[in-house]
Amino acid sequence: MLANLLIGLREGLEAALIIGILAAYLIKIDRRDALPKMWLGVGLAALISTIVGIMLGTGVAQLEGAPEEILAGALSFLAVALVTWMVFWMAKTARNLKGHLESDIDKNLAGNGWGLMFVAFLAVGREGIETALFIWAAATATGEKVLPTIGAVVGLGIAALLGWLIFKGMVRLNLSKFFTWSGAFLIIVAAGVLSYGIHEWQEAGLIPGDADKAFNVSGVIPSDSWYGVILRGTIGFTPEMSWLQVAGWIGFAAIVLTLFLRQMKAKTPAR
Repeated sequence: MLANLLIGLREGLEAALIIGILAAYLIKIDRRDALPKMWLGVGLAALISTIVGIMLGTGVAQLEGAPEEILAGALSFLAVALVTWMVFWMAKTARNLKGHLESDIDKNLAGNGWGLMFVAFLAVGREGIETALFIWAAATATGEKVLPTIGAVVGLGIAALLGWLIFKGMVRLNLSKFFTWSGAFLIIVAAGVLSYGIHEWQEAGLIPGDADKAFNVSGVIPSDSWYGVILRGTIGFTPEMSWLQVAGWIGFAAIVLTLFLRQMKAKTPAR
């Protein structure tokens, strides 16, 4: 629940900031008439993202045995790739995001302005689909459904509230620090999702080494204990892991986190 709450908060706030930038610029240039088209694009993006999340939650659950393990592993790897790309993309473009979106608005306001709907749809839809996939992968890795879903919804709700307060000028948030800390956390969660994907493919027989366990501490950290659940839900730790799972977790976290922190250190604060 905690992991997905923070995922929903981080991804939701990105989407909220994008919406806020679009709305503020339309108001600034006195094109309030285009706001309904913007909101239509946002609504369609949210609808499609929700449908993707439902399809992932129900579709994969219908499978059993090797097909389920293969698909779950593949989607976990895809989620890791997407969230890693997203974290670095935001670190690279955050300082120019406002100008980029305003330029897109200027290009698509010609005529009846319906092009603005597609600007909003693509900007928010990308965030939404990535969020749906990563939340599904993180929840599946924990073996739980209800609490991770609640956490994600709460995180998205907090993000929507923060986005509105920032838009109204009632709250000021150090976006540079927020995206740095939340990005680092997402990389740790992604390492756990990667480990889970490796485990699924090992069970399916696509990757060797399932029998070569690095450790088994289930006697000390039961998987159903409260601390075992917290470790599994936040950093992807399970009481029994193969050497390849451990190597994948450590290698991914060490390399990606180092590159990310170096990039954030070299950037100016996000606007």
